[in-house]
Amino acid sequence: MPRLNKSSRPAPFSQEPGLGPLAEGGGTHLFRQVKRRLLLLIEKRHYAPGDCLPSESELSATLGVSIGTLRKAVDELVHEHVLLRRQGKGTFVTQHNHDRFLFQFFHVEQRDRDMYQQPEYPEVKCLGFERTKATSEEATALGLREGDPVFRVVNLLALAGRPTVCDQICISALLFKGLSERRLVERPGTIYQFYQQEFGITVLRAQERARAVAASREMSRVLHLPAGQPVMQIHRTALTFGDKPVEYRVSTVNTQYCDYVSDLSRPKGQ
Repeated sequence: MPRLNKSSRPAPFSQEPGLGPLAEGGGTHLFRQVKRRLLLLIEKRHYAPGDCLPSESELSATLGVSIGTLRKAVDELVHEHVLLRRQGKGTFVTQHNHDRFLFQFFHVEQRDRDMYQQPEYPEVKCLGFERTKATSEEATALGLREGDPVFRVVNLLALAGRPTVCDQICISALLFKGLSERRLVERPGTIYQFYQQEFGITVLRAQERARAVAASREMSRVLHLPAGQPVMQIHRTALTFGDKPVEYRVSTVNTQYCDYVSDLSRPKGQ
């Protein structure tokens, strides 16, 4: 579905084919049916990133549910970063931007940073770009077959001018048709913002596994470390709607001056 013209209000979603009022039953809590319905509309881009949803009264009336049921579904989508509430303005489909990148997906911070300072957005330099074939590991992570066409990107991220993270990114060439090194390098925002705006692919969440490894010769050269220096290696699978994998990334982190920080007390969606 083409991106909506922001100057015109989307048609009421009750006009979408097959999207009538919900009904109790089926062994599923009603608010979860509401949640799935809203996710479907967002996935189909009936409401695109940045769009404001109709009022609670309009949504609840169209779906045939109470406002309390609707709010419970919306609350979950806000906590999952799909929707964003703006006080006095309404509820919007979340857009990827620098703030969301720093809040949700980038957890590396300088160790000597003042805890009250805003996290620093890294400088990004592309070190490599190629169209190639998926390895067994990449294919498994992305739900592809070994040998399927993929794009492989290597980015160097620096904080305070120091090489800090080397990202090795793999994405399906069929999913990201028309991608080129120039388009990737000249993007105006974050890479997930680029995925969303240029390819209609929204990264909702990511699964990560972290381990300590010895820096390879290549990583030692890129991150300016002695060979064999301990580093953190993070394997991430980024997921879109329906938990479909869209990106596999291996990040090597220089922990000499930085830490991996996870703020468990910070409210989600804020």
